[in-house]
Amino acid sequence: MGETWKKKQQKPHGGAAVSWGLRFGASAAQGWRARMEDAHCAWLALPGLPPGWAFFSVFDGHGGARAARFGARHLPRHVLEALGPAPGEPDGVRGALRRAFLNADERLRSLWPRGEPGGSTAVALLVSPSFLYLAHCGDSRAVLSRAGAVAFSTEDHRPLRPRERERIHDAGGTICRRRIEGSLAVSRALGDFAYKEAPGRPPELQLVSAEPEVAALARQAEDEFVVLASDGVWDAMSGADLAGLVASRLRLGLAPELLCAQLLDTCLCKGSLDNMTCILVCFPGAPRPSEEAIKRELALDTALGRRVAELCASAQEPPSLNTVFTTLASEDIPDLPPGGGLYCKANVIAEAYSQLYQASKECWEVRTSTRMFLECSRMFLLGAFNPAPLPLLVVGKLKPVRTRDLLDTLIHSHS
Repeated sequence: MGETWKKKQQKPHGGAAVSWGLRFGASAAQGWRARMEDAHCAWLALPGLPPGWAFFSVFDGHGGARAARFGARHLPRHVLEALGPAPGEPDGVRGALRRAFLNADERLRSLWPRGEPGGSTAVALLVSPSFLYLAHCGDSRAVLSRAGAVAFSTEDHRPLRPRERERIHDAGGTICRRRIEGSLAVSRALGDFAYKEAPGRPPELQLVSAEPEVAALARQAEDEFVVLASDGVWDAMSGADLAGLVASRLRLGLAPELLCAQLLDTCLCKGSLDNMTCILVCFPGAPRPSEEAIKRELALDTALGRRVAELCASAQEPPSLNTVFTTLASEDIPDLPPGGGLYCKANVIAEAYSQLYQASKECWEVRTSTRMFLECSRMFLLGAFNPAPLPLLVVGKLKPVRTRDLLDTLIHSHS
């Protein structure tokens, strides 16, 4: 892992269209990457269309952020132009979304510096009063939760998918090491114009295509939420795990934007190394705050705090936070959040650990290597963790410090 951790605080944001019961939240994290190449956009209302229409999208750039930023800024306008004032549902809208992606890609090509690499995957949700339209190209994904289960999930566009492989070979390309020409891991994307030069073939039949796969899903009262996310999230969580975690946090009354931030922190603790962006769109059928769930969560936090205190009190020398975390991870702890498990409670553990030393006569300064902490968490998840050679936290009699949230130290700052 040669990249340097960049201290980039998340800036979660959200909004609501109360009249038609739509709420959304979004957040993004640079993670381990040297640059942030993700982008996203959210429109709760679409000019020229009646109330109830909305548009959300996530873009994951590669070879730079130019294509992703272009998509976030300009794809909504191309969608509006393709839809027109009275779009026919669902087939007319599906066709409009395909045209919008291809037209946006054509415009991007006209602005792209000749010979420069780079592109972006994309996933978008278009909401109408009657349908949910999910359009994607590449490996950014969308998941729909309905009646407590995953009802739909997009499928990544990889070169070895039969339809993708056929198109690539017909355009004169090769697949090596599961990549187009041994280089590109996705088979559909905005940009990547070096792979769109096959003579005599339309844009949708090039080695790499910007044509999206579009699903039209009739809305139901049981629709709960849709999550759009770049592949850094899916590297750490399956669709089912993510849906379970989101539902459990909604029952605690967590706002969608704060839920997205917590989700990305959990993915970081679980070992994701990529840029991450997440948009959560909640419908009227989304799980509502539950008194029982809130009480259970408070009881879990109290139990974790008590257990941290026990582990620290029983040790001859102050244990490192990593030692505490890995000990807890080896124990059978009931009522951990589904999908996120103990990683979702890292902030609770870190805060309890911090308060123990804040309350003692001698304050202890905790210096940590975030990279090693997250690597330890990832190794433990894989069953390969050996704590002996990894003294991740050095705790000693040093000058007093203020520790507002050790999770912030562990994830968002240099050691």
